[in-house]
Amino acid sequence: MSGIKDKVVAITGASSGIGEATARLLGQRGAHVVMGARRTDRLDALAAAIKAEGGSAVYQALDVTRLEDVQAFVDFAQKTFGRVDVIVNNAGVMPLSPMSSLKVEEWNRMIDVNIRGVLHGIAAGLPLMKKQGRGHFINVSSIGGHIVVPTAAVYCATKYAVVAISEGLRQEENDGDIRVTVISPGVTESELADTISDPAAREGMKEYRRIAIPSSAIAKAIAFAIEQPDDVDVNEIIVRPTKSPN
Repeated sequence: MSGIKDKVVAITGASSGIGEATARLLGQRGAHVVMGARRTDRLDALAAAIKAEGGSAVYQALDVTRLEDVQAFVDFAQKTFGRVDVIVNNAGVMPLSPMSSLKVEEWNRMIDVNIRGVLHGIAAGLPLMKKQGRGHFINVSSIGGHIVVPTAAVYCATKYAVVAISEGLRQEENDGDIRVTVISPGVTESELADTISDPAAREGMKEYRRIAIPSSAIAKAIAFAIEQPDDVDVNEIIVRPTKSPN
């Protein structure tokens, strides 16, 4: 039996990029995929595509900045399939800009989505997983959770936070019931760059993304962490292009 087959996997930010690729791959490998995002039209099309290939997929509208939304999402997964084995906290935004641009609203948006979104996923899922006696959080950070580059100070801070939160959770829940994995992608094909409003940062990212790897590469890393035996916790995976300068 595959370590993925029949597992119930809830994925935030599933309408595009890494979230979409992960939903497709896990659906192909026999997981029951529960997808959440704000763009339900995309989720509807994705669920139909997964089902057409013989997979199992459902979805619900989700704004990860709202704890009540995330709780309803996890509850929906549990009510639909009877349990939640894995929560992939993937939703993220990346509106890069120099600190001097003072884009405070964008800073706050990154904090709300990239940090609070992960915390909300943990808050919604941890009590259920402890009650079940098992569970797995996969939190998507970034290479920006390990290095800092110009225009990315706040974004990197949010991704460093994901690493810290994940490690704290792992240490606190190290009795063998809860697994915690951090996935740190390098430059990857996604829509993250579309959120950059600063012209210079946007152009710089276009050049940087010429070496981007496909989202499917990150999905495979997530699948690898999930399929390990219950007594094996893959704590962190960094995946980046071979030609990555950082």
